Amino acid sequence: MAEAHSAVAFSFSITHEGWDINYDREVLDLVWQSGVRSWKKRLARFRTGVRNGVYPAHLQSLWLVIAIAVGLHFTQRHVPFDLVNKWLSVLPGDSLQWQLTACSLAGLIVWLSICYTMRYSLKLLLMYKGWMYEKRAPGSRVSLQTRLWGLFVKVLATWNKPGLYSFQGSLPRLPLPSVQDTMQRYLRSVRPLLDDSNYNRMERLAKEFEQGISTKLQRYLFLKSWWSTNYVSDWWEEYVYLRGRGALMVNSNFYGIDAIFMHPTKVQSARAASVVNLLLQFRRTVERQELEPILVQGLVPLCSWQYERIFNTVRAPGVETDKIIHYQDSNHIVVLYRGCYYKVIIYHNGRLLRPCELQIQIEHILQQSEEKPQPGEELLASLTAGDRTKWAQIRQTVFAKGVNRTSLHIVESAAFVLSLDEKPFEFDLAHPEKLDQFGRYLLHGNGHDRWFDKSFTVCVGSNGRIGFNAEHTWADAAVMSHIWEMLIMGENEQRYDENGNTVGIPEFEPPTPKRLTWDLNDKVALVAIDEAHIAAQKLLNDVDLRILVHDAYGKGLMKTCRLSPDAFIQMALQLAYYRDAGKFSLTYEASMTRLFREGRTETVRPCTIESAAWVKAMLDSNVSTEERVRLLNEACERHQLGYQDAMCGKGIDRHLFCLYVVSKYLEIDSPFLQEVLSEPWRLSTSQTPHGQTAKMDLKKHPNCISAGGGFGPVADDGYGVSYIVAGEDLIFFHISSKRSCGTTSSERFAQEICRALADMKHLFEEYRSLQKKNPSNGTKSDKPQAK
Repeated sequence: MAEAHSAVAFSFSITHEGWDINYDREVLDLVWQSGVRSWKKRLARFRTGVRNGVYPAHLQSLWLVIAIAVGLHFTQRHVPFDLVNKWLSVLPGDSLQWQLTACSLAGLIVWLSICYTMRYSLKLLLMYKGWMYEKRAPGSRVSLQTRLWGLFVKVLATWNKPGLYSFQGSLPRLPLPSVQDTMQRYLRSVRPLLDDSNYNRMERLAKEFEQGISTKLQRYLFLKSWWSTNYVSDWWEEYVYLRGRGALMVNSNFYGIDAIFMHPTKVQSARAASVVNLLLQFRRTVERQELEPILVQGLVPLCSWQYERIFNTVRAPGVETDKIIHYQDSNHIVVLYRGCYYKVIIYHNGRLLRPCELQIQIEHILQQSEEKPQPGEELLASLTAGDRTKWAQIRQTVFAKGVNRTSLHIVESAAFVLSLDEKPFEFDLAHPEKLDQFGRYLLHGNGHDRWFDKSFTVCVGSNGRIGFNAEHTWADAAVMSHIWEMLIMGENEQRYDENGNTVGIPEFEPPTPKRLTWDLNDKVALVAIDEAHIAAQKLLNDVDLRILVHDAYGKGLMKTCRLSPDAFIQMALQLAYYRDAGKFSLTYEASMTRLFREGRTETVRPCTIESAAWVKAMLDSNVSTEERVRLLNEACERHQLGYQDAMCGKGIDRHLFCLYVVSKYLEIDSPFLQEVLSEPWRLSTSQTPHGQTAKMDLKKHPNCISAGGGFGPVADDGYGVSYIVAGEDLIFFHISSKRSCGTTSSERFAQEICRALADMKHLFEEYRSLQKKNPSNGTKSDKPQAK
């Protein structure tokens, strides 16, 4: 009860002597400051909402238009459509005051017409995707149509500095492909995976589907594509993420690693304080919409919708389906240390705490080494790592009231969670197993030192290195990658003194962190936590993670081969997988659809007819070098076309997924859709983007590149591969699989990737050697074409 009494800021009672009023002035002051901050944010959101609503027009141009309307009226010239006189006819008088009012209303109408004309003109321009397919090789000429389009977009989109969400109203909707086109693309994608008999069977199923129920399903999907902002995203979030009942840890959450070539400080509290401060500054730029939206080639905007839920967000478990809860504001973070939870206030005296002030708070927590977790507290986070239905059921009982409900709300409403690990996060090129362990710490930790429901948990090792574990529902990896880039570049500034502590002098004694209390002595709670812990240990012990640092070459050599680095690496993965498994498998590569409003991802299928032909040629000693290079060039061209199609809304899998959802709503069985949606992705891949911010200049700051991040295997008998092209001479591969599978090995697959990349380098060296010896042998069709 002590906690409840201490939380009372104001109370009164009636006695025989009169009113007896008690209040805590400090607590009331905190309440007042919180209210003021909340109203300031509401006003700021309203102001930026109006600004975004009229973009690309400028809000201040309204006064110019009204001034012109006033000038025209009083010089006896008519405003367009005689709007002033029409307003005067309905206003109660024609005095000077009412004439000015009529001019203002007429100016407002004209101004709004101009605003919406500009907005929809920009929207029409952004529907054009021909620029995506233009050749980008040196010497290639851009078509006149694309050049004119680029000029008009630049005029409309760049004359007024945009805010984070300024382009949202101008982004086009995700187009709905025709069933016929999707069927053709699908059948082509599975041809290298099926023998003639199975391919003919699949072709027959596809034809039956196309000529049968697809018309009805497509009609409903067409309605949804016009009615909703994005015909995929809400269903994708609900059915792929929120309705999944499996564990988030390993299966859904992903991780990101520090910039391993820079180590600004070894003081854990200092690094944690600096990172927290930078993240809170980033949150402020998002809330104020001061963060510049990402523009592809400095011209075409990407959807910024996912940035809304970066902070103050949690995935709350449900018995049948989870839900995403986003809190509009949060003035605290939660710190997890040695199995204990602490609430840390991040605002004081109306401003964010500075790094030196945050360090005092974090050092206070680190000094609580004698603090022991309460019963059940140490393993509590295991509940967020396990089965979602079990977690929802225990949440509805044990965490429905009292201190458990209060403490759980504090954790879930925090800006984010900070985990202070007792182990160091190490990296040493001579000992690759240290980087592997670094990745394991971030992917799953010990199963109970990450709050897997939170949008993200920042992890700080005892030696000052950092990483994160992120929940996947609220956004895709590119958003966390953007945050991480900003953070790393911020860390590159002078933020530490010679002793490794944060610079600056505290202006006041920051609020002392508050230990959260739990009442978990209940047998039901302890049994549930113990079961979740056992399940989490079984899951994390089955993870086989290998982080490969490929420093033989990077994108520098790939560009000299005049091939797309992504296509080059995907072909290497196809060759490596075929050597490892002895067959081709359905391969997943994530691409983004953020060129459209509320776009998320689409699947690229890198295993194509062309890639299979090249892989087989590499294993056939009778095939010439020239032929292998020609086949590789064709495979990369096909891969690039597939990637471009996916980004432009012409993918395969999201369309089929939505058709399947409609069929389930209508209770219509489709053998074709059931088979397609049940095919396992034994090789799931993703490239971690970088360079999303202009601050990321690797030429000036080569050590600021992150080692990327990774995820768990999608299939029990498959691999999960994430990679980042970290400059001209370095690539990181994060390879995961399951130890319980007898046919996979992350270490073996890493070796096959190195072998494939080495073979490709040797192939081009041999090709160039042959060209020098006999230049006349090189024909135009033989030479690799730039992408």
